[in-house]
Amino acid sequence: MVESTKASSSLPQPGDEYDFYRCFSGFRAYCEMQSDRLLDCMTRVMQYYGCRSHMKDRSKITDLEDKFDILVDANDVILERVSILLDEASGVNRNQQPVLPPGLQPPQTIVSSWNRKAGESHKRNQTETFRLLHAKNISRPQLKFREKIDNSNTPFVPKLFVKPNALKPLPEALTKSGRERKERPEDLDVPPALADFIHQQRTQQTEQDMFAHPYQYELEQFSPPDGVLQKPEPQMYRPIKETPCHFITTLDELVELNEKLTNCKEFALDLEHHSYRSFLGLTCLMQISTRTEDFIIDVLELRSDMYILNETFTDPAIVKVLHGADSDVEWLQKDFGLYLVNVFDTHQAARLLNLGKNSLDHLLKVYCNVDANKQYQLADWRIRPLPEEMLQYARDDTHYLLYIYDKVREALWEKGNELPTQLEIVWQHSKDICLKKYIKPLFTDESYLELYRRQKKHLNTQQLSAFRLLFAWRDKTARQEDESTGYVLPNHMLLKIAEELPKEPQGIIACCNPVPPLVRQQINELHLLIQQAREMPLLKVKVACTTQETHFLPSLKNPFFGPHDRSRNPGNDLRNNEGNKTLTTAQQKAQRIMESFENPFRMVKAPSTYFCANPSFSTICSSCTVLLK
Repeated sequence: MVESTKASSSLPQPGDEYDFYRCFSGFRAYCEMQSDRLLDCMTRVMQYYGCRSHMKDRSKITDLEDKFDILVDANDVILERVSILLDEASGVNRNQQPVLPPGLQPPQTIVSSWNRKAGESHKRNQTETFRLLHAKNISRPQLKFREKIDNSNTPFVPKLFVKPNALKPLPEALTKSGRERKERPEDLDVPPALADFIHQQRTQQTEQDMFAHPYQYELEQFSPPDGVLQKPEPQMYRPIKETPCHFITTLDELVELNEKLTNCKEFALDLEHHSYRSFLGLTCLMQISTRTEDFIIDVLELRSDMYILNETFTDPAIVKVLHGADSDVEWLQKDFGLYLVNVFDTHQAARLLNLGKNSLDHLLKVYCNVDANKQYQLADWRIRPLPEEMLQYARDDTHYLLYIYDKVREALWEKGNELPTQLEIVWQHSKDICLKKYIKPLFTDESYLELYRRQKKHLNTQQLSAFRLLFAWRDKTARQEDESTGYVLPNHMLLKIAEELPKEPQGIIACCNPVPPLVRQQINELHLLIQQAREMPLLKVKVACTTQETHFLPSLKNPFFGPHDRSRNPGNDLRNNEGNKTLTTAQQKAQRIMESFENPFRMVKAPSTYFCANPSFSTICSSCTVLLK
């Protein structure tokens, strides 16, 4: 930059100096050559962006001002396109196409890595990577499920109706006959009072059985086999190119897989989940790896038949190896009614070994020298057919996991001085994870308070009322449409609307960027909710603390009075100059100010003013605490 500035400063200045140099043919030829180069470069840039590019056409350009105007127009076009691209990169699309009915939409050919023609592969640079994070216009797999998803505001009931490998039989309330039979008190052949008592006791026991963990007793009685508590001999994994991989989509293939797993001593397990376009979330893929084979199960297709795998998943003689099983355990219960017994969580083992990082990609690097490709970690796993890259990513999660299982057990054995104490700790932690129960999100009148506290915002009565109404609308809409609350109305947009309290529907749209589809569809209903919130009165509640120390005017006639004397009740001396009447609020405040000059350590604090969050709340002051009911 410095050299360029010096070179430009050394050029002849406009005027007599430049005219003098123009007299030399060599200088004149050099200037014309450089001018042509610059004009040619500018013309190419303008042609690339589709702008007017007659910079070198002397028949059309006769004035320097015309060239300057063309240059200014080209700069405006280029900068506008840069702005549009930056907006699209940040999630703002200016060129939104009008929404047409499905029959009128033109067909689109989506070219990606799995349907690209073979002849086009050479056109793409080898260093480029393709990442598919979200699929638009995909058919919703929930519509094909045989059992409708239950988004109701009721507690989750286990889907299990057959209990293999049971030490304690399945409660009658969870069996098919128990779910169908509804017992009534009048059906009992006993006196009415006794019938009501028996029915109440049976109902209470039924509720306890329905919401309990079906395999709690089996897990509490489980202890790891002696063979897995010994020093292992790590068995090297097979190269991934030499290992067969099966994509299971039919019931017969699933039954065959279950038979293969019954003959295994251990197998690795992992799940791929999607939560953005579903209220409770969807498990989209299951990966299972043995020592010799890899299996990928399309659980969207076999959702109602996955309970077959409970035969092997709950077998205490077969070790199920997972990494970070906390979420997997809940997803298996929620979507398929599957439960796990005898699990070894490599994440818990990594924590006990203090490896620095406990992630699976770190274990792959440490023990297998494999660099995990995490570019599809947030991909939309509902896509069918799955591209080859995503299948490979899913397969890598379990292919090496059994070898890692051997290596971490060996490290734990050495850390425990060749005793199984460290291994037993990992198995105990893994068993605690298996005892987790899936808890369905339930909506209550106070559900919005948790989100409100996290936002750390101070809203007045109208704003908080709008926040509460919008939160309830979002939950209701998400359950009805089977969409996540983040898809219906993200938290930051909900808070923005509640703070602004727009008077018109266009104001609600302006608070959302980009506008969620369901907000645009139900904008009138949202407008009515905001109007309802704006009609709420703003209330100010003054709170007086009963236990706050109050300083009173001492009796000047009492010669034994001292400012620090607390031996007597000061209320006996709380009289004004007339002797019998209590001081007014203004007089008490003035007296506290006067006493602060006598005792500089005494602070004068004005009474606090609080805003009521809901006009239906009642305010009670006790021990300097405002209790809101």
